[in-house]
Amino acid sequence: MPLLFESGRMDSMPKKIDPQLRARCVRLVREHQQEYPTLTAAVSAVARQEGVSRESVRRWLAQAEVDDGTRPGITSEESAEVKRLKAENKRLREDNEMADSSGQRN
Repeated sequence: MPLLFESGRMDSMPKKIDPQLRARCVRLVREHQQEYPTLTAAVSAVARQEGVSRESVRRWLAQAEVDDGTRPGITSEESAEVKRLKAENKRLREDNEMADSSGQRN
């Protein structure tokens, strides 16, 4: 039996979720949370309505709370900055390796 990623079913998964869909899901959960007995029920209803997984909506909501400052954690902005710095660091390391190797040939 092939693994999920080997079956080809994940080929149709987008690499990046539409930010509008993410924002809409978070907004809907926040607006309609009082209509449900639990937060999980509200998340499940919105996920079903929007055609995404419950876990995705739960994670988006948690990250939105971090970004709002109502929950501790690393904000999306901080995470993007760390990612940018790591990529820059990697590029500089590669440039240094290339400079070192070309300097050794002479």
